[in-house]
Amino acid sequence: MSHSITHERLHEPAERSSIPAVSVTALRKEFVRRQGNLLQRKRRPVSALDGVTFEVARGECVAILGQNGSGKSTLVRLLSTLLLPDGGSAVIFGHDVEKNPKAVRRLVNRVSVEASFFKKMSAMENLGYAARFYGMTAGETRHRIPEILTGVGFPAERRNESMEELSRGMQQKVALARALLTSPVLLLLDEPTTGLDPRSKLEVQDFIRAMRAAHDATIVLCTHDLNEAESLAERVGILDGGRLLALEPAPQLKARYAADTLEEAFFVATGRSFEDEPEAEAEENE
Repeated sequence: MSHSITHERLHEPAERSSIPAVSVTALRKEFVRRQGNLLQRKRRPVSALDGVTFEVARGECVAILGQNGSGKSTLVRLLSTLLLPDGGSAVIFGHDVEKNPKAVRRLVNRVSVEASFFKKMSAMENLGYAARFYGMTAGETRHRIPEILTGVGFPAERRNESMEELSRGMQQKVALARALLTSPVLLLLDEPTTGLDPRSKLEVQDFIRAMRAAHDATIVLCTHDLNEAESLAERVGILDGGRLLALEPAPQLKARYAADTLEEAFFVATGRSFEDEPEAEAEENE
C-alpha cells in the first residue's frame, strides 16, 4: 500500500461515493471441528458464517456485536483477504475480495487482538518498518508516527522500549497506530480496545472519531464492548452462530426487540446473555 493512496482517495470523483464501501452477499465460511479421542477422531463441518448479507456506505461506521465464536473474526479475515469464502461474495469499493485481492489490500487495514510485531524492536521501529513497507518516506513519517502514537494515548517515554516489554494493552495501541499510519479507506477493527484500561479505551475511541472526520474513513468494528458500539457506530448488528440477525441504528435495534439497552436486545435476539460464551469457537477449527 503506498502513501499516495490517501491523496488519491481525497480527490476521487464524486460518483465513487455512490459505490458501497462494503457489499456482502450470502457470505459463507465453514471450518472443520475435530471431536473424539485420537483413535476415533471425527471431523465435523461447522459454519462460522452462514449466509451473511449487508452493506456499509462510504464513511459509515458499523459495529458488529457477537460472542467469541459468533463469526466476527472470520468476517474480518474474509474482508481483509486473509481467508477465502466458501460461498457468497464480499466486495470492497467495487473490488471482489476473492477475484481482486491486491486491489482490496490497498484499500484496507486491519486491527485484531492477535496483532504480531517484531518483539525485539520498539514501537517506533515497528512503525518505521511498516511505513517503509507501505512506501512512505522518512520525511512523511518523521512527524506522522509520533502524532499517531500520541493520538492513541501511547506514552512518549515508552516509545523506544522493545515490544516484548510492553503490556498487551500497550501493544494493542501500537497495532492501532500501525493500521492508521496510511489513513486506510476501510478500517477493520476486531476488538481494537481489548486489554486497554478505561482511559486508554476512551483515547482510542476519540482518535477513531478524529480519523473518520479527517479522512472520511469507513469502519467495520467487531466488538464485545456494547458502549463502544453504541457510541461509535451509526448502525449496530448482532452476529450469532454465524448469522447476522439484525443491522440497524441502536435505537431501532432496541425498539425491534422491545429492549431498553443493547444488552437486553442481544439477549432477546439470541436467547442468552452477552457474557455467556459458546462451547467452542468455530474460527479456531480451520
